[in-house]
Amino acid sequence: QPQQAESSSVGHLNDETNNIVPFVKEELIREWRLHLIDTGRSSLKANRKRNESPNSPWSVGVDHVGPDSVSAKEKLELKDIFIAVKTTRKYHKTRLNLLFQTWISQAQGQTFIFTDWEDQELRHRAGDHMINTNCSAVHTRQALCCKMSVEYDKFLESGQKWFCHVDDDNYVNLQNLLHLLSAFSHNQDVYVGRPSLDHPIEAVDHVRNDGSTTVKFWFATGGAGFCISRGLALKMSPWASLGSFISTADRIRLPDDCTVGYIIEGLLEVKMHHSPLFHSHLENLQRLRGEMVFKQVWPNFASSEWDSQRFLLCR
Repeated sequence: QPQQAESSSVGHLNDETNNIVPFVKEELIREWRLHLIDTGRSSLKANRKRNESPNSPWSVGVDHVGPDSVSAKEKLELKDIFIAVKTTRKYHKTRLNLLFQTWISQAQGQTFIFTDWEDQELRHRAGDHMINTNCSAVHTRQALCCKMSVEYDKFLESGQKWFCHVDDDNYVNLQNLLHLLSAFSHNQDVYVGRPSLDHPIEAVDHVRNDGSTTVKFWFATGGAGFCISRGLALKMSPWASLGSFISTADRIRLPDDCTVGYIIEGLLEVKMHHSPLFHSHLENLQRLRGEMVFKQVWPNFASSEWDSQRFLLCR
């Protein structure tokens, strides 16, 4: 019987993330400074040690993208990335305020806030980068898919090379994000993120050409964020653009992130790249060893276990 994507299975983090190592405030801040970006430059340079790493991110079976990557395939700048932050009215003054104080302040030109309410204070702060989707503020499948549909269309309009979706409780390490995406070409079919399940989801689909009534596919959980290349996003258009995303989601009756995976893996037959560098609120990030924290693309700070560390990471 088809399974919904509500459960989480995060027990198989890579081998680097097994034991809890206590964080010391002074050491954490000192280490974090090594990974700050220079906002005066047009591009972000990845840490030299990572660029020189000989380790391949690929492994047998599903594709995995680890903390160390292959040589860059194209020169990528921050301006090439469209970062969509999904939020709702109740978190404008809490979660969003924290994001504006930290990573968004370094990427305001690339970050777009997708919300469900016309907030004049937020409008003043974000300008036309605040997008009132006019979607419902209720946390339902239909409302989530409504917002994702608007995100997708705005990305296509932007002309940028990469579409990256995050929730309002994610801290984005811009340098690591840029380094990760530089390992790919935006013209190729690339879908990278982290699943919340340890197996592909199975969904009912009565409109398949092969006569089957179900389809299995991996999907990147929206709570951990994911990125899609422009080349792949354009191929998604028949099922995602101009409101088609909502009807596609209704077809399989699954939420927004599952629908993205359905279109990419189930319909386009493009395999997702699984990465341990993306994290959702379902995880206890204290399991990450100290040095591994700074290699993550985006940790999530909504988990109560992580709450005490989030401000140290963001400073």
